Amino acid sequence: MEKKDEKQYAVVADHVSKIYELRNKDNQHKSANKRFYALKDVSFQIEKGDVVGILGTNGSGKSTLSLLLSGISDIDTGKITVHGEQALIAINTGLNMQLTGLENIKVKGALMGLKKKEIEAITQDVINFSELGDFLYQPVKKYSSGMKSRLGFSISLALDPDIFIVDEALSVGDKGFAKKCLDRMMQLRNDKGKTIFFISHSLEQVKNFCTTGMWIEGGQLREIGPVNEVAEHYSEYVDLLNGLKGKEKQKFLDEKFKKRLLPKEEKKGFLKKIFS
Repeated sequence: MEKKDEKQYAVVADHVSKIYELRNKDNQHKSANKRFYALKDVSFQIEKGDVVGILGTNGSGKSTLSLLLSGISDIDTGKITVHGEQALIAINTGLNMQLTGLENIKVKGALMGLKKKEIEAITQDVINFSELGDFLYQPVKKYSSGMKSRLGFSISLALDPDIFIVDEALSVGDKGFAKKCLDRMMQLRNDKGKTIFFISHSLEQVKNFCTTGMWIEGGQLREIGPVNEVAEHYSEYVDLLNGLKGKEKQKFLDEKFKKRLLPKEEKKGFLKKIFS
């Protein structure tokens, strides 16, 4: 079997792990040295032009993966290689709440190193696609979730990155705009060979839009392959999980999370710190 040139891949993940510390509702540490794997030892290779649907139950690590893929968050161990410019499309991500919609477009363009004429061009694209009208002149903090999604999605489309990472951005707002976004991304996929990572709780949306399925569960890569096959296995798991009741379901979830916890680090006293 002929080995592919790594540059044929849009993204290569090699034994990637991300660790977080547990915090309570007041954003304080629940207990000292209590850490868990948001992602653990995840490896995959995604070819350029592929459309990958990322599946997983709540808290499985999907959004953490989107942050790592976009370069917003650092990995703890392993390596991610990305060939091309990437953009994360998620509610609120990359938007300054104090600025107007129009100001956000121009700031984003400037941060990407675009010239004045290029910023003017993408501004018109965003105005046309987002259909926000006079709301573009209002501070983003006054926007609804759906309006923020419209703005963020429209800016990312106008900037034309090589890799789109869409994290639940179409789960809010009206279905008409969601269809408009999917149609545009399908056009980009077909005409320009864009690579797309698509996170959605809508299994049908994933099956209709994506070619590859990636199932993340409990912070680990459970399966990757043809989207219909992976979606079927994931659906069976969800049905099994939903079939559990009360204490039985809670016990299952607790045991699953325990597997993600790291061993507690030994606390060092003052003298140990000096002489270690």
